[in-house]
Amino acid sequence: MDYQSYFSKQREQHLNELSELLRIPSISALSEHKADVKKAAEWIADSLRRAGLEGVEVHPTAGHPIIYAEHLHAPGKPTVLVYGHYDVQPVDPLNLWETPPFEPSIRNGKLYARGATDDKGQVFMHVKAVEAILKQEKELPVNIKFCIEGEEEVTSPNLPIFLKDNQEKLASDLVLISDTALMAPGKPAICTGLRGLCSLEVSVFTANTDLHSGSFGGGVPNALHALVSLLASLHDDKGRVAVEGFYKGVPELTPMVREEFAKQQFDEEKLRQDLGLTSLYGEEGYTFVERVGARPTLELNGVYGGFQGEGSKTVIPKEAHAKITCRLVGEQDPQDMLDKIERHLHDHLQEGATIKIVQIEKARAFEIDPSEPLLQKAADAYEKIYGTRALFTKDGGSIPIVETLSRVLSAPAVMMGFGLPDENLHAPNEHFNLENFDKGLLTIVEYLKSL
Repeated sequence: MDYQSYFSKQREQHLNELSELLRIPSISALSEHKADVKKAAEWIADSLRRAGLEGVEVHPTAGHPIIYAEHLHAPGKPTVLVYGHYDVQPVDPLNLWETPPFEPSIRNGKLYARGATDDKGQVFMHVKAVEAILKQEKELPVNIKFCIEGEEEVTSPNLPIFLKDNQEKLASDLVLISDTALMAPGKPAICTGLRGLCSLEVSVFTANTDLHSGSFGGGVPNALHALVSLLASLHDDKGRVAVEGFYKGVPELTPMVREEFAKQQFDEEKLRQDLGLTSLYGEEGYTFVERVGARPTLELNGVYGGFQGEGSKTVIPKEAHAKITCRLVGEQDPQDMLDKIERHLHDHLQEGATIKIVQIEKARAFEIDPSEPLLQKAADAYEKIYGTRALFTKDGGSIPIVETLSRVLSAPAVMMGFGLPDENLHAPNEHFNLENFDKGLLTIVEYLKSL
């Protein structure tokens, strides 16, 4: 079958359909968009029906809906569960968008819109790949199930419940996910590891009111000073996290693993220049790709308190706040990490201050052996379409539900991403390179047929 000709003829129609989906502001984090998220779920469900999928269901949850669909007419053949999400990130700051985030625009071979690459565009490709096979061949080479959620951008709070309640319905031989990226244009990659995550908010309090720095300065504790001192205690001067026991469960990088990282031939100097930095920074003894792919972190995401308006206000603030996230690897347990950080913060708090800590997100790291045959077939599929075999990489980000899917369903997760690292996911001017939309469709078809 000539799939290249098929997709070429359907390209305009496919992009028009994808643009319809991208126009729906399905921002899961904002309650005012609850109806829009539901509208996007219904749109996905209708697209699955039109593609020839059966048993299409829109499952309500305590939050946003989960969509299920199937096509199970290949007895004796593997069953593939396609996972993805139709919710998107907020669009702030709006003034930095060159075109409105929910008015899709194609410029220089790139489709601009919120959700274009994360993850509506990539999910849509799987729907159209399955539709193409059914239209061309009247049957699928494998059994297919879809599980598409609307809460990935808010850490999938309701999907684990759905998985537990529907294990038999979702049972599969592999979970196929496109929510990651190629290494660079023309250089495909298969992610074999995702870092876990935990987060917390810290508030430090001193007096019961803000105080005049002339009348009280030097004689009372300052909440900002106390917080800054506390946050500085979290790292040593070599970039390592100074929390006792933080590295428990972190695997050492073997020569083989470091060799795989080296194959990426990552240009640290180019990154430094692109970011306008005088130097990169991180844990001593590791390269940039090793730090972001296989080492744990503790990062400050926000620090605030005191007077922040124009000009000067000589005040001693009564409170100060910080937001902290950690990326976790190996066997690090997120709850254990949060408890250790909380203990460290209490132990290092400046005299005269009190502290309040709120633990928030928790997700374990995911890892899969690249020698897994299903991953090797995926690398072969990339090679057939891109002319270059995919490298096996580790991603510094977190997709918390991947570990849950793989563990609950006892199925390997195959992450075949078609985005690019510079497509501004979560940022203004998010876009999807249409070269990878075209090649991605062919690669998915090739992979499904190879199974």
